[in-house]
Amino acid sequence: MKGYALALVVFGAAFMSFTDPAPKGEYLQKGHYIVVAAYRIGQEKYMENYVAQLNNAGHHSKYGYDAGRKFYYIYLDYYADFDESIAEMLKTRKEGGFDRAWVRVMKEGYGAPSVTIEKTPDTKVNPDSNASALLVTEPKTATEPVKKEEPVVAKQPESEKPKEEPKEEKAKQEKPKGAPSLKEANVLFYLYNPTNSQPIDGEVELVDSDVSRLIKKVKAHEVMPMVDPKNKSGKITLIGSSFGFRKVQHDFNLNEISPEDLPEHIEWKDDKYIIHFDLARLHRGDIETLYNVYFYNDAAIMLPESKYELNRLLDFMNSNERYKIVLHGHTNGNARGKIITMGPSKNFFALTNDVVDGSGSAKELSQARAQVIKDWLQANGIAGARINIKAWGGSRMLHDKNSNNARRNVRVEVEVIEE
Repeated sequence: MKGYALALVVFGAAFMSFTDPAPKGEYLQKGHYIVVAAYRIGQEKYMENYVAQLNNAGHHSKYGYDAGRKFYYIYLDYYADFDESIAEMLKTRKEGGFDRAWVRVMKEGYGAPSVTIEKTPDTKVNPDSNASALLVTEPKTATEPVKKEEPVVAKQPESEKPKEEPKEEKAKQEKPKGAPSLKEANVLFYLYNPTNSQPIDGEVELVDSDVSRLIKKVKAHEVMPMVDPKNKSGKITLIGSSFGFRKVQHDFNLNEISPEDLPEHIEWKDDKYIIHFDLARLHRGDIETLYNVYFYNDAAIMLPESKYELNRLLDFMNSNERYKIVLHGHTNGNARGKIITMGPSKNFFALTNDVVDGSGSAKELSQARAQVIKDWLQANGIAGARINIKAWGGSRMLHDKNSNNARRNVRVEVEVIEE
């Protein structure tokens, strides 16, 4: 039986190796961690170098893996109490020189993947043996306490016991006191960067899941009543987005979300539900559309309201000096026509008196529009060698050129080619 159990462990490890790479070190357990850096799998060398650097400087840093977020976190300290961890984090920012330190809250069951192993009562594991064996600690109960540091083998549970105990434990831990249902409460959509826990400006689309219809689009970080899709199923889709980041989608049924058993990305705090969206940066091969960059008719000159999204593109390029992109220009149709370009005054956002009137093909117009965005980025400090141009004219339209959505054919896309 011992050999059979060991074979199961080895088989499980082999299976995991064919899916995701096994993380290094320990998984983060329940508690509050003072975090100063985050790394992905594959960046272990850089992570360990930074840990060594911190420890050589007199800090007592460690790292652990968060299986839910799929990040390693380097932390300076750990606390069981939330308020105490916040106070220490603020002290670390002020006195320790880590102005971007944050608290990573690990809930029960979210640090490491759950593993259940059943053995007969007389099976024993020798901790001193050279054989690889998985030790499971018996959960502490009111009738049968166990020592904290002494690993014991999990006993054969009763038929319904595994289902009941975790459910009761989670309810005790996560139940918000006096919280209304999500459908009837105020909400705040919180967009943030998981590598540094900093909030991100962006927006959230609320979609009726039954018919894939956009209900409304709202700004992040603002308190508002939860939107009811008013459909038969109660299902709603939330899509959080910000330029330079991958979109994150949450799907759930408003009729089934219980205040006593919330998903990990939803919490009840200060009389509102906070729905979290952890947005990862775009990576090589990703393509994002600058839908909020607008042009004057027949012109390679942008409207003033384009500045907001352009600044997010600029932030993206400044976040990693190794980023290289291609700007893909598109138009609505392939007809030739007038092309207006900037004059000597180089005003990117106005039809000034010195604009240059010309004519050309749709492809030439799409080239000029992509070029003016490149020129703007260069004027704001981005090296031209990091930006390539590709003109498509109307050869890759998203909608019929005479449809109500024809305006969306006029666009510039950003493709990440190096990072």
